[in-house]
Amino acid sequence: MSEVLSSTVASIQPIDAEAVAAAEAAQAGLAKPAGALGVLETLSLQLSGIAGTCPPPVPVKPAVGVFAGDHGVLAQGVTPWPSDITFVMCNVFQAGGAGINVLARAAGASVTVVDMGVAGPFTEGTGAGATLVSKKVRPGTSDLAKGAAMSRDEAVQALEAGIAVAQQLIDDGADLLITGDMGIGNTTPSAALIAALTGTPADVVTGRGTGIDDDTLALKTSVVAGAVERIAPDADGVDVLAEVGGFEHAGIAGFVLGAAARRVPVILDGVIAGSAALVAQKIAPEVVGYCIAGHRSFEPGHRIALEALGLRPLLELDLRLGEGTGAALAAPIVQASARVLTEMATLESVMAGGE
Repeated sequence: MSEVLSSTVASIQPIDAEAVAAAEAAQAGLAKPAGALGVLETLSLQLSGIAGTCPPPVPVKPAVGVFAGDHGVLAQGVTPWPSDITFVMCNVFQAGGAGINVLARAAGASVTVVDMGVAGPFTEGTGAGATLVSKKVRPGTSDLAKGAAMSRDEAVQALEAGIAVAQQLIDDGADLLITGDMGIGNTTPSAALIAALTGTPADVVTGRGTGIDDDTLALKTSVVAGAVERIAPDADGVDVLAEVGGFEHAGIAGFVLGAAARRVPVILDGVIAGSAALVAQKIAPEVVGYCIAGHRSFEPGHRIALEALGLRPLLELDLRLGEGTGAALAAPIVQASARVLTEMATLESVMAGGE
């Protein structure tokens, strides 16, 4: 590993067990039956452990990082959609008209679009809906059906780009990070990453993405299976990423690592984020303690990824847009879970007031 990546990994510690225990005790004393707030209670414990204090601070400045890249595997016909859409949508993000812009505004979150490897030139800067920054490794990965999608050095470069974006957003005041993605064809590398990192057959984790037909699904599944077969059993997380991942997957994995190193919670979006989080977990197992599953997408591989990560999704709305939309929808739930410990009356205070 390079110095930046290795130092980031070394900084990731388990969430604070004492703070978790304190939050559990505090939950037991609130004016409600035990367990009555369900997953909100579990989430408040996690937030306390991340912050190292109980009650945890309520996140007030969420920030979405939308990582974008193109994919050489489109040459195999795994989707009918042209790669040009990746570039077009990044401009829509910057202008403020995409789904993630709408839902980020609803959540009070900023949007930063990160060009990791889009096959098109961008001008960095802030538009009406998002700030666009360039961390371009190159204009699209190689065709993973024919060989490695990227070199190991490129994978490290992309991971470190994601780390840098997380650090910058946190330095600017973000206290809750949200993953987003954009890349036509990116469910193919996602399926390959999930298959490789969980040992699940390609036909179980490969889905229809943007709504492909049966013949295209069969082709896509074959491509995923063939690519995964090349991966050595002892390959580390960076090698798996380089072999079958995308530049946006690498950016998101680095984003997650960077958040954990700074003890900031990160909400994962759908299958792209789930596969990237598996890469981050392979590199630094403790990173999962800082991850929150915003939702479970319609893609079959996402369920497998979440099970492997040990994460329970907060929402299940059959979403499959990506962009960070499901994660942004979950941000108010994360904020509410912290408020429960911060603002809710205790049973002791209620009883004392009734005497």
